[in-house]
Amino acid sequence: MKILLATDGSEQSEKAASLVTRFELTPDDEVIVFHAISWIPFHEDRESFYKNLSFLRREVAGKIIDSTVNILKPVSARIRTATREGFADKAILEEATESDVDLIVMGARGLKGVSSFLLGSVTRSAAIQSAKPLLVVKNMRIEEGGEKQKKPLLNVLMATDGSDSSYAAARFLAAMPLPARTPVRLLNVSWSAVSDIPDRYIIEVDDLVKQEIERARENEYAASGGLVRRARAELEKKFSDISETIRLGDPAEEIIAEARAWEADMVVVGCRGLRGIRGMIGSVSRKVLGHADYSVLMGRMCVDKNKK
Repeated sequence: MKILLATDGSEQSEKAASLVTRFELTPDDEVIVFHAISWIPFHEDRESFYKNLSFLRREVAGKIIDSTVNILKPVSARIRTATREGFADKAILEEATESDVDLIVMGARGLKGVSSFLLGSVTRSAAIQSAKPLLVVKNMRIEEGGEKQKKPLLNVLMATDGSDSSYAAARFLAAMPLPARTPVRLLNVSWSAVSDIPDRYIIEVDDLVKQEIERARENEYAASGGLVRRARAELEKKFSDISETIRLGDPAEEIIAEARAWEADMVVVGCRGLRGIRGMIGSVSRKVLGHADYSVLMGRMCVDKNKK
């Protein structure tokens, strides 16, 4: 696997690098440590100032790259470094395309002093526009016993909705360099036909209506079970510890709730958006990415390189 690790020297970027060390990478894999040097326009009367500032940014870029490479020392994969000048989000996506990476990994840096679950503008823009699978790293469980102790397996929550996008995400998850023992929980959330009827009112209706409501819920659970089993067939090609759960309600809210209840380290979602608009993520993926306090992997409908 070829991974583009985008870093800006922030704490969130360091968390992203630390997460990469949790992958089972081999010498056949490659990690590109990438830093975008911000493009700075200048006016004629301030040209000297901006040129000096640009020089400083290039000097700092080297230090940022070196620091990230140092975090990746435990990794067995080949490490390559790269920089380019420009707007950060555009530079990241251009490098990912030109290097033909399989996955982009980046931190979720937001405003200083604001809780880390908020996305920075660069991360948000890259997530919306990326044609590659993108892993946005937020909070991580700290391994107990120090660095010398074996790092715990990541808890992975895979949300599936039956779309081609979600199955592409499942296939990509199965191809990721994660241990086969990684705990994976499959989740399907169904919009219930009776979700707008509070349970306390259902008990007040007659038996015939109760039976219809119960039948509707049984059908919904059965349909969800079928979707989960199809996704499970993809994941069983790699993972041995797979559990399943079904929720009824708002998909984004239920994904976030299940991830917190299960203490997920990473949530995997497809990125189905408006039909015909390439690269746009759907409202559920966008809401999960924006409100989650864990890492989020957004799968894409990627072309199988073996079929080119």
